[in-house]
Amino acid sequence: MRNTHTEENYLKAIFHLISDTHTVTINELSKILDVKMPSVNNMMKKFAEKKWVIYENYKPLIITPLGMKEAALVVRKHRLTEMFLVEKMNFGWENVHEIAEQLEHVHSAMFFDKMDEILNYPRFDPHGEPIPDKDGNIIAQELKKLSSCKSGDSVLFKAVTYSDDDFLHYLNDRNIQLEMQLEIVKVENFDKSFLVNTPAGSVHLSSNAADKMLVK
Repeated sequence: MRNTHTEENYLKAIFHLISDTHTVTINELSKILDVKMPSVNNMMKKFAEKKWVIYENYKPLIITPLGMKEAALVVRKHRLTEMFLVEKMNFGWENVHEIAEQLEHVHSAMFFDKMDEILNYPRFDPHGEPIPDKDGNIIAQELKKLSSCKSGDSVLFKAVTYSDDDFLHYLNDRNIQLEMQLEIVKVENFDKSFLVNTPAGSVHLSSNAADKMLVK
C-alpha cells in the first residue's frame, strides 16, 4: 500500500529531527508539523503498526531501521527534485523548495531513479544536504558551523542548515556560494558578526547567518 501524503510529511519531519537532535518526541512533531498532539499520537500508533517506530506513552519515539529507510526515501525524492530543478532547469537554489514539496509525493520510484541517473547520481542537493540513495543510505559529512570558527581560519563552505528563501537571497546578495573558500578576517566581540574574505571580495556576515552555514 502506498504511503499517504500525510504519512510522508510525518516521515520527513522524523528524518529532520533525527538529523538535528537525534531524538523524536510527540511534542516536537506537533510543533514542526503544526498538528495537535492527539493527532500525532494517533499517527504514531499507525507507524508502530507498520513497524516504523516503537511507541510508548510519554517516552521519546524509537525509530526502527525500516522507519528510517522510509523516511530517507521521502527525503531522497525531495532532494533529487531540488537538484534536478537547479541543474537541469536552471532554477536558483532559493526557488526550489516549494516545488520539491509538491513533487516529493510522486510515488514512482522509477521516476526518481531515472532522475538520479540523469543527474549522474549526485551525493548532495543544491543546499549541500546529502541525498539518500535508492536503498535509503546516506553519506555523512563531518561539518561544523561557521559561527564556531575564529579569526584566521580558512574554511570551505559546504552546506546550509536552513534553506529559507530570505536566507538564500541574503547569501546571493553577497555572492556566496557552496564550495567557496572563506577566510575569516575578524569576529566582532560585540555582536559576533564575521568579516570574511571570499573569491568575490570581502563581506560582513551576521552571527545569525554564520550559525546557519556549515563548513569544513
